Amino acid sequence: MINLKIKRFFSGSAPFVSGAAAITLAIAIVLAPESSFKASLEGLKLWWTIVFPALLPFLILSEMLNASGLVHGFGVLLEPVMRRLFRLPGAAGWTLVLGITAGFPAGAGAVMQLHKQGDISDKDAGRLASLVHYASPVTLLIVIGTAFLHSPAAGYALLAIHWLSGLAAGCTAALFRGSRQGADPVQASAADRQPGRTGTKRASLPRRVRLAALDARSRDGRGFGKVLGESVTAAVQNLMIVGGYMIMFAVVINILARLIPQLPPLLAAGLLEIHLGARAMTIDTAGTQGFVLGSLMGPALLSAALAWSGICAQLQALTVLKPAQVRYLPFSAVRLLHGLFAFTLTLMLWKPLLNVRAAVLPVNTIAGAGGLEPGMGSTLRLWSFIPQILGMQGLLLLLLLGFSAALQIFTWRRRPSG
Repeated sequence: MINLKIKRFFSGSAPFVSGAAAITLAIAIVLAPESSFKASLEGLKLWWTIVFPALLPFLILSEMLNASGLVHGFGVLLEPVMRRLFRLPGAAGWTLVLGITAGFPAGAGAVMQLHKQGDISDKDAGRLASLVHYASPVTLLIVIGTAFLHSPAAGYALLAIHWLSGLAAGCTAALFRGSRQGADPVQASAADRQPGRTGTKRASLPRRVRLAALDARSRDGRGFGKVLGESVTAAVQNLMIVGGYMIMFAVVINILARLIPQLPPLLAAGLLEIHLGARAMTIDTAGTQGFVLGSLMGPALLSAALAWSGICAQLQALTVLKPAQVRYLPFSAVRLLHGLFAFTLTLMLWKPLLNVRAAVLPVNTIAGAGGLEPGMGSTLRLWSFIPQILGMQGLLLLLLLGFSAALQIFTWRRRPSG
């Protein structure tokens, strides 16, 4: 009863809070128009030169793969690992791979596609959204590692820790929630209509994969031209939402710095917006790089801030997921858990990872001095990175498939022979 009253209070007061925040922001902009304009241009530049070209292809690809049914075919193969580790349907496996390799807007968009198709419930949409919320490798390798820190090795170390800590946070959250979760009607209906089930007899694995893909394709029903057009439209619309939040939070950070001079810029930026926060943390160490590369506390704080991802990124994801009614507090709790794991793993693994010399991605040829300036050249440089990210997706997908197959074999061997 008390929880219901609290929910009603927040849902009823939300419009007044957002309206008051908008009015306050407008007044602050009027009082300091020049600095607010410069801050908005800074957010616009980050969005246009990095976020938009880096994420647009993956948002389009995700929509088209969902419509084609391939995601559901892979879901049959990934069912063991997704169910056992994360308490989620197998179709969430591709969404996890996409979120890890393309970043949080792409991951949130893929979750929303599964929800619209009826493959996951509102509750599972919230859990999956918190699991697939990662910073893009473009941000970690190109922007932070190469452009900000001038150290690709640091970018790779941050990326490895970011992935490991995110998966650890997802598993931990699933363990806490799994004991309290009952039967989900949406999951039950999806299992009931799973192709390849006739009575008690179950079809072979290749046949179930094929039937799952065909069933999802028939349920979608759109032609290739319509899928392509709607995929581009949805991707651009989602990226416009992302850009609006980035510009608004750039202005908010500027206003906070003017109103509260004692507030450290890196604290405000790191709490609110991930790109501006990472730059504030690295600018403070310009010239020496001792804070990030020579000690442990600096990179641990940076890694924790990347895992938290900023309130701006969280609101971007929740805006995309609004039809699924994903709640903010459970979502942000997983972000805090991700940050805690990232901080701890950085203290443990930072120096060993920096000593690893792996010739994998030529990030230092993509971003450098002036490499992120607006224009077609910067977009082409970022798009030249897409084949490497697609290779990452393929590798992660193969690893998940191998792990899922191993779990399935282990389960078969433990079954009683009688």
